[in-house]
Amino acid sequence: MKSIRTLTALLLAGTSTIGMASAAEMGATDEPIKLAINEWTGQHISTHIAGDILESMGYTVEYVTVGNFPQHTALGEGDLSASLEVWLNNAGEIYPKMKEAGKTVDIGTLGLKTREGWMYPIHMEETCPGLPDWKALIECKEALVTAETFPDGRILSYPADWGTRSADIIAALDIDYKAVPAGSEGALVAELKSAATRKTPLVMMFWSPHWVFADVEAGWVDLPAYEPACDTDPAWGPNPNATGDCGVEQPITMKVAWSGFEEKWPAAYAFLEAFQMNTPDQEQMMKAIDQDGAKIDDIVSAYVEKTKDTWTPWVEAATQ
Repeated sequence: MKSIRTLTALLLAGTSTIGMASAAEMGATDEPIKLAINEWTGQHISTHIAGDILESMGYTVEYVTVGNFPQHTALGEGDLSASLEVWLNNAGEIYPKMKEAGKTVDIGTLGLKTREGWMYPIHMEETCPGLPDWKALIECKEALVTAETFPDGRILSYPADWGTRSADIIAALDIDYKAVPAGSEGALVAELKSAATRKTPLVMMFWSPHWVFADVEAGWVDLPAYEPACDTDPAWGPNPNATGDCGVEQPITMKVAWSGFEEKWPAAYAFLEAFQMNTPDQEQMMKAIDQDGAKIDDIVSAYVEKTKDTWTPWVEAATQ
């Protein structure tokens, strides 16, 4: 990281095209920028990359572990400065309330190409003929019944503090399944890999990008395609008595900040507005960390060094 910081220091020190940022432009460099760390590896990567570059600009960064939903209250109160990979389709009820109250602001999309929904190891298409059509789950429920869910089938769901999206879809579709929360991202991955190896039945809530798709061939359940009417009109969708009887809206990953961030750290805010992540790059780094045992600090440092031609213009634009 010394070489990165030296490079950026030179950029900030002055050339004919890059003016040194004044104290007002840099803002409160004596106070730490607190970045949220949530429960999944991809978010850790995005956040640490941005944090490393912010440090190279002269800021102090603190990483604060916080839940996916509680982070929005902390952002609204200024206890956190920013969260850099907020999945808007799983942001919870506090996120829009904080925005409406003017306590948090969106600072642009992160740029990831994403997917989220129910997925399965590919052998399930033999176990449950008719997949990927969601109606096939009705016919093959018996294959997915467990002692925990009897007499219903089981959908492995996100950890409890990530929300109830799977349970909500099950209830809206009115199918005989139960959503069983996993303990963590690691537990989701472990069960997926075990099911793929042993060819045992499994349908689970999951998302992409994720490194596991480099190891496991998977399919996605074709739930009714999301439209806004699904959330408000019971007549829309297969269940005329419920809203929410559809798949997940195409996920958008947003960067979100405390509303006072821009005034307090102007150059940092401008940099974070420009900051983007690439899906294939993130998946490769996730695999290196989660599968190959690499340390996140080493992976992030190498990536920041390798991509300095990409992020240096973002720093230049933020500090001119």
